[in-house]
Amino acid sequence: MADFILVLDEGTTSTRAMLFASDGVMVASAQEELTQHYPQAGWVEHDAREIWDKTLDCANAVIPKAGGAAAIAGIGITNQRETVIAWDRETGEPLTRAIVWQDRRTAPQCEKLREEGHEEEIQRRTGLLCDPYFSGTKMRWMLDNVPAVKTAADAGTLAFGTVESWLVFKLSGGAAHVSDATNASRTMLMDLQGEGFDPGLCEMLDVPHRALPQVIDTQGALAETQKSLFGRAIPITGIAGDQQAATIGQACLEPGETKATFGTGAFVLTNQGGDVPRSANRLLSTVLCQTGGERQYAIEGSVFVAGSLVQWLRDSLGIVEVARETEALARSISDTGGVTIVPALAGLGAPHWRAEARGVITGLSFASGKAELARAALEAMAHQAHDLATAFAADGTRWQTLRIDGGMSANDWMAQDLADMLDIPVERPDFVETTALGAAMLAATGAGLYESLAEAAENMRGARRCFEPAMDRSARDERLARWHKALAAA
Repeated sequence: MADFILVLDEGTTSTRAMLFASDGVMVASAQEELTQHYPQAGWVEHDAREIWDKTLDCANAVIPKAGGAAAIAGIGITNQRETVIAWDRETGEPLTRAIVWQDRRTAPQCEKLREEGHEEEIQRRTGLLCDPYFSGTKMRWMLDNVPAVKTAADAGTLAFGTVESWLVFKLSGGAAHVSDATNASRTMLMDLQGEGFDPGLCEMLDVPHRALPQVIDTQGALAETQKSLFGRAIPITGIAGDQQAATIGQACLEPGETKATFGTGAFVLTNQGGDVPRSANRLLSTVLCQTGGERQYAIEGSVFVAGSLVQWLRDSLGIVEVARETEALARSISDTGGVTIVPALAGLGAPHWRAEARGVITGLSFASGKAELARAALEAMAHQAHDLATAFAADGTRWQTLRIDGGMSANDWMAQDLADMLDIPVERPDFVETTALGAAMLAATGAGLYESLAEAAENMRGARRCFEPAMDRSARDERLARWHKALAAA
């Protein structure tokens, strides 16, 4: 009986294939690192061929653990959002490196859109702001600066897509050029209340509409793989951007329920139901999921640098050899000695949206060492989360509890610090890979193993641990005062 779900989890730093049983238990996984390319300051690129090759390798490594492709009921895909790939429809080959969501090269183009008075309309229609984070200006940059992309556009063979679109195209042997509604809502090219990519928005950003994929649901019979890949055509039954998938994996299925994922960046989403949310505090509106053309929405705060700050401490400064060492270092001292880090290594995201901001470390003295820097890096997670909580509350969405996940959430010290600084309970599931679990829930529902996402969540979601706030107000206020002073310097 086909009752396993294969999840392809395409992240920023690695790609994974994970095999889930129908009860949500992960039974096998395979992972490959992705090469990060930094050709200039503020530029971040991936090799689309590497993404595909390593995804395929990982899938082939875990499918035998299910007993073969015949046991796979459906494939779920979740991915780093906003990253843009350009390829030729006829050859199926990428035309240039992918421009990653962290990339800031289109800041001048975004500034021009603001100067021309377009930001208000863009925010009203797409729920997004004029920022290099989003996909549309990346597409325009490729057209303006990569001759092969312009040539393919002129010939009518250009295909643009975010990472899930690229993977489905390759998995289907070129039969499907699609994008699910969650990823499409991150491009600045889709009206939140429209069915597909909007011709008017495409014209505003000067992106050819015909190069874009068809916008589809997040679960159901979405596409299928080429038979030659795995020995059987496997249905693709669930697709969602990583943050939406994590929200579903955390079972935030009712309005007001909130999750925060601490991975490369940090992303908070609150379910807003069937009404398009409108933020007056520079938060984002986005599609949470879509079934039969009907959408649920979320309001989102996006922080660009979270786990990547610890990666920087490890790889560039050599302060730790592995990320988990930061917890022991943080516990080894009672405070940072006044050291504060503003991790604007890729600009500042919500609620500040300052693309030109750069990282700052304040309060250094001869007493500052590895432990102080490591603890300050972890404290920065709670400081950024507090900024988001303030903006959400101002928009009428005050967090009552926060459900956390992602690689950094496994750090008990950081989880407790979040509860202390936010002054609310913080819940962490025992299985923190909720992005993959959410994709599995979508795929299981889309494959007919469950009748609804609520039923899938009831059967597939595991146990959780709760961290209760235990910091007095004066200590919290002192930390926040130092944070805001350092933030001004950034």
